[in-house]
Amino acid sequence: MDVKEILLKVDHTLLSQTATFSEIKGIIDDGIKYNTASVCIPASYVKAAVEYAKGKVKICTVIGFPNGYSTKEAKCFETQNAIKNGADEIDMVINIGLLKDKKYDELLSEIKAVKASCGDKILKVIIETCLLSDEEKIKMCEIVSESGADYIKTSTGFSTGGATREDIILFSKYVAPHVKIKAAGGISSIEDAEDFINLGADRLGTSRIVKLVKNEKGSGY
Repeated sequence: MDVKEILLKVDHTLLSQTATFSEIKGIIDDGIKYNTASVCIPASYVKAAVEYAKGKVKICTVIGFPNGYSTKEAKCFETQNAIKNGADEIDMVINIGLLKDKKYDELLSEIKAVKASCGDKILKVIIETCLLSDEEKIKMCEIVSESGADYIKTSTGFSTGGATREDIILFSKYVAPHVKIKAAGGISSIEDAEDFINLGADRLGTSRIVKLVKNEKGSGY
C-alpha cells in the first residue's frame, strides 16, 4: 500500500497533557503537508487551531477524555462548544461503568445525545477495548450501530493498551455496515498501519506514522 494512501486515513494526534500551541501548530503543519485525514488535538486549542489551519486540514477533538465518566450533559456541552469553535470531528469516550453495569439504554442515550450535539459533524465513539471483555466489545458494536454515530474507535491511548488486530477483526464482524472503524493506540510502524487498514480500519489514530514518513528518505515527500 502506498504511504500516501495510509496518510489519508491518519488522524495525526497530539493529546499529551503538556502539549503547547507551538506543538499543535507543528501537528497542523504536518497534517497539511502530508495530507492526513485530520489532526486530533485537545479541545482547548480547537478555536486557535481552526484559525491557524484555515481549512487546509480537518480539526478533530476529544470529549469526555480520557476516562469517559463525565455526565451526559457535560459531554454534550463539550461537544457543542467544540463544534462552535470550529471542530470538524468529535471523538467521545463512553461511560465504561455504564457498560459494566449493563445499563445499555443509558449508554445508548448518551451516545445519541452527543451525536445530536454534533449536528452533521463526524462522531467517533471510543470504547477502550483494553478494559472490555469480548462480550462487552460485541455489545458496544451493537450499541454504536444503533446510535447513529459514524465510527467505533478502539482506544484513547491513555489506558492499559491500544488497538489490536483481533479487535479490528471483531469490529468488522459485528458493527453495522454504515459504521466505520478507527484503530488507535500503539500503531508504531507502517506495517502496523497497513495491517489495520487491511483488516477493516478506515481511520488510524496515531502520532507516529507522520514521524516515520518524515524520517524516511524517498517517502515521496
